[in-house]
Amino acid sequence: MKGNGTNGSLGEVETEVGAVVNKQTMNPATRIAERLPLLAASRPSHHHLRGVDNIGFGRLSRRFGGSCSKKMALNMEKWNVSVENRHGGIVHPASEQYAEEAIQALKDGKVIAVPTDTLYGFACDACSMEAVNRIYEIKGRKHTSPLAICVGDALDIMRFAITGHLPDGLLDSLLPGPVTVVLRRGESSILEKSLNPGLESIGVRVPDCDFIRVISRGSGSALALTSANLSGKPSSVSVKDFENLWQHCAYAYDGGVLPTGRAGSTVVDLTNSGIYKILRPGSAKEETVAILERHSLKEV
Repeated sequence: MKGNGTNGSLGEVETEVGAVVNKQTMNPATRIAERLPLLAASRPSHHHLRGVDNIGFGRLSRRFGGSCSKKMALNMEKWNVSVENRHGGIVHPASEQYAEEAIQALKDGKVIAVPTDTLYGFACDACSMEAVNRIYEIKGRKHTSPLAICVGDALDIMRFAITGHLPDGLLDSLLPGPVTVVLRRGESSILEKSLNPGLESIGVRVPDCDFIRVISRGSGSALALTSANLSGKPSSVSVKDFENLWQHCAYAYDGGVLPTGRAGSTVVDLTNSGIYKILRPGSAKEETVAILERHSLKEV
């Protein structure tokens, strides 16, 4: 899959999306997708909280024909030690050795920087508004720009968004992978109401990347996720790209240079039954459309 060269959040590339959609009439799903971060599933998280030992690395299912973790492992051969830069930011390898540390930081309401299968992102507990506000501060991002969430497994999504209208097996076919699905939150969502207030939809990711999936599972919550860069600046495909921001995170985790360029995830609106709308082509449009149409969804 090849990237499309897009940088930043959808709000930061408004010229590509806003020209097509009338902002006066767009629905909540379209509004969130226009500003959705580039960032932004095997077993349900209603299991008891598990440690790294029994949700370990290398056993998670793969989609879209490639293993992010294998590619990262090759890229990390020269970056397999912890480092500290002149600003005091601490960077560890994105490896099993440091997963428990990352999980604890999330539970403590801290912000961390992590690799995904598309870009590096800032992550925190989506139900900790103090941590969410910290992400906005780090990025210099307006609070009116919504955040996506990340979960460890596709089955977790039903805790945060409405999925009952989707064809059986669709989410398992799409995820994990470089896809953000936009769904309605619904009254049953356990997300904090203060996360993306006023929006009925939420963008959800399950990246095809062991490290972030393991820490998402271990956190027991959804992670708020957004690209690791200053708002309006190019997105990051290596930890060096945002070295000036390391100091603002509890930890940054190095997964090497990510292979997908700066296109980010493909964003698809699945809020309505039987139809879909591609809101951003991203890095996996063709594969995503093929899966959607195989499940008899029609494009609008």
